[in-house]
Amino acid sequence: MNEPREDHAIRLVILDQVGLFRVSLGRLLASQPGFEVAGECGTTSEVLEVLARRPIDLILLDFDVYTEAGGDFISAAREAGYQGRFLIIAGSLDVRKSALALKLGASGIFLKSEAPDRLLHAIRAVAAGEVWLDHKVVNLLADELVDRHPRLPDRFHTGPLDDRERQVLTGIVGGFSNRKIGENIGLSESSVKNVVQRLFTKTGVKTRSQLVRIALEGSLGEQNAHEPVEIRQSHD
Repeated sequence: MNEPREDHAIRLVILDQVGLFRVSLGRLLASQPGFEVAGECGTTSEVLEVLARRPIDLILLDFDVYTEAGGDFISAAREAGYQGRFLIIAGSLDVRKSALALKLGASGIFLKSEAPDRLLHAIRAVAAGEVWLDHKVVNLLADELVDRHPRLPDRFHTGPLDDRERQVLTGIVGGFSNRKIGENIGLSESSVKNVVQRLFTKTGVKTRSQLVRIALEGSLGEQNAHEPVEIRQSHD
């Protein structure tokens, strides 16, 4: 199912190798209104068994499990008929593999260092169809990818970005507000908003987080897509 129905809780599965974290997270979510924990799994095969038994809205996917599976789990779940969403939970980030996860179909990345109430918000947002990339994650990804000049994936066939569009897109990937982007490149806030709207029109998306996602897809490219760049601390 693509969207959680209004008449039931968000039904989710937790996939994490660490049993203590998995059980603790399951208890937290089960205690909150609007959530139903359908499975607490330590392996991808256990998740596939749950998916075969009942419909699931969202899979909380441990980044280490995803990395070890080489992205095959997302494909395997889709092949098994799963139509819900994936939210990756990460203790540390590998920039390239994080961007590739988004490209393969993950709807967001949440850092384990964040507060539990933010995780609840992230789950609700992703279950509702949004992309979850909080500022810490965006900044970590931007450190590596902004220098590569974020671009739009070729599949959009929109032609090259002009200089203003590239500058504004770089600012969005960096997590800056329209006002800050304008200050950095010498434009008024209203002019920046106009450029953002042009980017929305070119890509067919409606939110800044979705723009970040497709910019990361374009910057990832085919070459060096699997070269790891380990980042373990956020840049505050």
